[in-house]
Amino acid sequence: MAESEEQIPPHAEDDDDVLTPGYQAPAKKTLEEIKKADAEDESLKKYKQALLGQAADSANLVFFPNNPLNVIVTKLSFVAADRTDKELDLTGNLDELKKQVFTIKEGVSYRIKITFHVQREIVSGLRYIQGVYRKGIKVEKQNHMVGSYAPRKEAHEFLTPFDEAPSGLLARGTYTVKSCFTDDDKNKYLEWEWKFEIKKDWD
Repeated sequence: MAESEEQIPPHAEDDDDVLTPGYQAPAKKTLEEIKKADAEDESLKKYKQALLGQAADSANLVFFPNNPLNVIVTKLSFVAADRTDKELDLTGNLDELKKQVFTIKEGVSYRIKITFHVQREIVSGLRYIQGVYRKGIKVEKQNHMVGSYAPRKEAHEFLTPFDEAPSGLLARGTYTVKSCFTDDDKNKYLEWEWKFEIKKDWD
């Protein structure tokens, strides 16, 4: 169903997001500070090594030297049962994503998967936030705690809980999603917009 161009508020409006009640972000520490803490405690040393993995061997793991960010988001996937994942490449021109539209069958159960890399330092309190708009009006907002991650060469993946697409004649149409991958300190590692269209059936 074709719709008029949507007027979507800028991403800055996400600054008013309320963090998880009762949650307090841990104090930031570098890998060197973590590794030096309680250096004489052998059992704690082994625990840290298990926690940090590759990061225990180096205080400066850099896998993308031309990228200054500690978190690099590379892909969004739309995951539904018995369907091939629909994917968005987040490493190129993000403006091009606005021209792509996912087709979603009404009432289907789905999840969003975010693929990302961590380099240089441990990052804590990562979050995936998205607002869904129809005709410029926000109809849904989600704020997911992703967690804390150590640097490693392999990509990390985060899956949102299951959600259900709306159904019915009035629900069908095109929606715009504003996505943001951030942390408790409001460092915004990536912001992007994408679209999906709810139809009676898959294309």
